[in-house]
Amino acid sequence: MSLFHRRAYPGQTAAELIPRRPETRTGTVSVTNETALRHSAVWACLRLRANLVSTLPIDVYRRVLGAQIEVPKPPVLVSPGGERVGMLEWMYSTQFDLDRAGNTFGLITARDGLGLPSRIDLVPLAEVSVIIRKGELAAYRIAGTEYDPGEVWHERQYTVAGLHVGLSPVAYAAWAIGEYLSIQEFALDWFGGGAIPAAHLKNTEQILTPEKSDAIKKRFKASVANGDVFVTGSDWEYQMLQAETAGSAWIEAKQFGVADVARFFDCPGDLIDAVVSSKSITYASITQRHLDFLVMHLGPTVTRREDALNRLTPRPRYVKLNTDALLRMDPQTRAAVLRTQIESRTLAPSEARELENRPPFTEAQLAEFDRLFGQPNKQPAATTATPSGGSL
Repeated sequence: MSLFHRRAYPGQTAAELIPRRPETRTGTVSVTNETALRHSAVWACLRLRANLVSTLPIDVYRRVLGAQIEVPKPPVLVSPGGERVGMLEWMYSTQFDLDRAGNTFGLITARDGLGLPSRIDLVPLAEVSVIIRKGELAAYRIAGTEYDPGEVWHERQYTVAGLHVGLSPVAYAAWAIGEYLSIQEFALDWFGGGAIPAAHLKNTEQILTPEKSDAIKKRFKASVANGDVFVTGSDWEYQMLQAETAGSAWIEAKQFGVADVARFFDCPGDLIDAVVSSKSITYASITQRHLDFLVMHLGPTVTRREDALNRLTPRPRYVKLNTDALLRMDPQTRAAVLRTQIESRTLAPSEARELENRPPFTEAQLAEFDRLFGQPNKQPAATTATPSGGSL
């Protein structure tokens, strides 16, 4: 079932913005949201992004007298799918669908006292149709049942003006994905014995009539098609044509396909072990690499998810995904950063202890520090200068 249910009306542009299903076919391989996962780069990009976004801690805040105060999370941000589906799984599933299809859908099956969703049961993309009438979102059809827009949770990614659904990276990457899958399919057939490259079967001892040639060709094709052995005498030569060229072309095309797909899914190629240029940018530390990935690739996604999750909390509360979890540093760098923040008075020692999952210092611990390092320095006595340069 397609994602769209189009009704004819003036100004319809969905057909121009989103490729039709037949256009996603390359060679003998049909590219869909499911078959695209056979491409290792597609799987790696979707897995990496969904893993990171789903494991970012979710916090809820409100402002009191200008200060940001953390408040308890509503149940929908703890177990959005009920007892069987927690927030971690729910976030992974929705991010996976957003990154491959540009949309994710769920049925709102319960609401709280404020009318906000308290349970959202996710549904497969293949079962959803979006019905547009006269340029407006009219309804959703899920597994053959029509639902009012207010009954459906719909997040979008990669949106364009005037379109009620997000654009699908899989649809637009279909040519690159299809080329890779076609090469993979042909390679599997070849090495499995079910397909052969162009070849020359030559008899060096006698001239064959067309009838004999056809008979030998049929015998040969029947043998190799079944994976059997073709037995000949010393008068036959078999030469594979362009076998080495085809093999190198497979490798080059597959390498190109990996980097090309990584661009479609907004994921740096080096993070999924793709072959990268020797002129690629290098980073002084893994933290800088993660920071670049967060700012240039994952940051906008995080902001969009925060905006969507805000719809599940009453105003003036708002949701934030804690991206500090992505920027975890090595112990030495982390210790240096914490020390700098404490010395610059931007972080209290007790807050630093909490970041390290340690309780505040006890009086006994503070006394031990005093014994090891001496009494803490006392503030110097205040003095007042006199006109003659002395002091009082």
